[in-house]
Amino acid sequence: MNIKIKLNSWKNFIHREIKKEYFKNIIEEIKKEKKKYNIFPEEKNIFKAFNITCFNKIQVVIIGQDPYPNKNEAHGLCFSSKNKNKTPRSLKNIFKELCSDIKIQHPTTNNLTNWSKQGVFMLNCTLTVREKQPNSHKKLRWDIFTDRVIKKISDEKKNVVFLLWGEYAKKKEKIINVKQHTILKASHPSPLSFNKGFSGCRHFSKTNSILNNNNKKVINWNPNEI
Repeated sequence: MNIKIKLNSWKNFIHREIKKEYFKNIIEEIKKEKKKYNIFPEEKNIFKAFNITCFNKIQVVIIGQDPYPNKNEAHGLCFSSKNKNKTPRSLKNIFKELCSDIKIQHPTTNNLTNWSKQGVFMLNCTLTVREKQPNSHKKLRWDIFTDRVIKKISDEKKNVVFLLWGEYAKKKEKIINVKQHTILKASHPSPLSFNKGFSGCRHFSKTNSILNNNNKKVINWNPNEI
């Protein structure tokens, strides 16, 4: 797998990790998987979150579980979709809460790159998936790498807002320094749990209030305004 990291702020860290045995094992397993299955996202997009959001500019972290397993959806940013015509169900509910919270028109794009460019680091804990098989690459142990990413952000930055949506994301709280950062938790935006705490969580306006109080630039949460 050809790993290209464009941003210098991530290069040293990632280049150290890819030399380690656990990471080499991940790469070897993905090579085997590709011989049997379609793997998402495309190789060029696996590290897209790292290539868009500079470490030094991270203000917010959104943690997802793994990429969308359907063709033409996943593109390396958690919850974001490159498919213009079909909005994934979880993203529909994110937009529902977004529009209710900050009073904007329903987005006409499913691509959340605009968030990433503003310092919202959109990290899936597992970076790849088999087509039509959600969570199929959990066994590859991408979480060893992504836990180290989360810990790096926690250890080396201050006043980052972590948005933990769903039980899987909430488990990452244990590697975040709550004395240095703010954690906002809610249920997952999937249809099964949307009404169990995600609806009405107001995480978008709350995040901007926290950023403002810390003298940081607030996020323009409208995905259309790239």
